Amino acid sequence: MNPSFWKGKTVFLTGHTGFKGGWIAHWCYELGASVHGYSLEPPTQSNFFSETQLQKRLAHSSIGDIRDLTALTSALKQAKPDIIIHMAAQPLVRESYNTPVETFAANVTGTVNVLEAARQVGTAKAIVNITTDKCYENKEWLWPYRENDRLGGHDPYSASKACAEIAAAAYRNSFLAGANIHLASVRAGNVIGGGDWATDRLIPDFLRALDAGETLKIRSPNAIRPWQHVLEPLSGYLLLAEKLYEGGETFAEAWNFGPNDEDAKSVGWIVEKLCAQIPGARWETESAKQPHEAGLLKLDSSKAKAKLGWAPRWNLEAALRKTTEWHQAWRNREDMAVITTQQIQAYVNS
Repeated sequence: MNPSFWKGKTVFLTGHTGFKGGWIAHWCYELGASVHGYSLEPPTQSNFFSETQLQKRLAHSSIGDIRDLTALTSALKQAKPDIIIHMAAQPLVRESYNTPVETFAANVTGTVNVLEAARQVGTAKAIVNITTDKCYENKEWLWPYRENDRLGGHDPYSASKACAEIAAAAYRNSFLAGANIHLASVRAGNVIGGGDWATDRLIPDFLRALDAGETLKIRSPNAIRPWQHVLEPLSGYLLLAEKLYEGGETFAEAWNFGPNDEDAKSVGWIVEKLCAQIPGARWETESAKQPHEAGLLKLDSSKAKAKLGWAPRWNLEAALRKTTEWHQAWRNREDMAVITTQQIQAYVNS
């Protein structure tokens, strides 16, 4: 990344009250950008947005729903952004089984609304649309998925993100390219990091069980995922935003940002590593029947490495260490905006 690029840029960020959105908002602030957030209220009582006092670092924070095109367009007109980063979503696989209609509305219609509002306002030159590694049709094979592999989705969450990819491509081809607005979609692995309190995610569930003195119950200990620290894909998103803004249509396509292949590990490996590091931590396999989730998932980031010069900086053990360090600092009631900034700086300097 070129830090001087971001100084004075206006960024419109959806999902700024969420985990990934909060981290990238802090990073944009550190780079000198003016960040306008648009999102629902934080989804959990303890949350990254509140614990890091992110509100103080934003130019403006709007609490709103991406399904509301009128409100979204109004917020975008007020911000007049140079760059749009769209993260707002219903992001949980298991929750999508409980709320399929809401999941499709947020993830598909919400994405269309962001792109339509961007088209109407017309100030943004670059849009980064965040989807997921789960947008691929999962064949449970050993090979990492590439950007030109087939889209699909067994569960409502994965299917909704595949639909969002198709909708984004349609907007790119039909409207945005002709308006000199450059849109890319990005697909990351399973992110971990400090400040994630979402339900049905491995690391937050582990830390909640640890804090409560309970035994963690694991659904699928043999499931393999491309684990990475949250700052890894965010660095790719920011780098790509620069390239879109300066290089245009050359970069307006789909991109994977995943860990190196050796960091695609099983759920059981992760919890064993954490339990070995933290006295009193323990886990067991959940006995109740669970809804379908993919068993094996890896990403091929060769394209980002070759064309963007992007590469992971922290291996999985470092990512786990940084995550537990952040959580311990929070338990010690330290200034979490300072801790977050320190971890961003440590990543940049690594």
